Amino acid sequence: MSSPHITHGPSPQQCSSFQLKQINAPISLVWSIVRTFDKRQLYKRFIESCSMISGDGDIGSIRRVHYVSGFPSEMSIERLEAFYDDIHLISFSIIGGDLRLSNYNSNTTLHEKVDEPEKTIVVESYRVDVPDGSTKDDTDYFVSNIIRWNLESLACVAESMVSAS
Repeated sequence: MSSPHITHGPSPQQCSSFQLKQINAPISLVWSIVRTFDKRQLYKRFIESCSMISGDGDIGSIRRVHYVSGFPSEMSIERLEAFYDDIHLISFSIIGGDLRLSNYNSNTTLHEKVDEPEKTIVVESYRVDVPDGSTKDDTDYFVSNIIRWNLESLACVAESMVSAS
């Protein structure tokens, strides 16, 4: 079964885009990593730590994310907006912190590659306000690169788990 991917069109003061990544690992393994709302540092390179503020990983749960030294932010507060195990979808919004990305929303879906079930296609989309002093192009460049690097890291983690088993 193919899962839908939620997208939201941007307003004139926002930008949005998406990244795709094929991972040489089964969807069940990749989803076991992506679905952990409180352990994003498992594959997101710029996260030093992640802790739950409220909730237990259900929709509406809130986490505090601390970024690594050198990242242009120290911390963000994020809320889990959607989570569906059956269609492999997770969505969160940044609701606070010192990150300059206001009204940031991210949706990630996983799709089993039809002709190669041992491979997974990950789609991550986002929508965000363009910060004062930035352009849509600059904002898209920054966010898209972070997502791309995170998806590459996710692939490395998942594929190394396949190799180890």
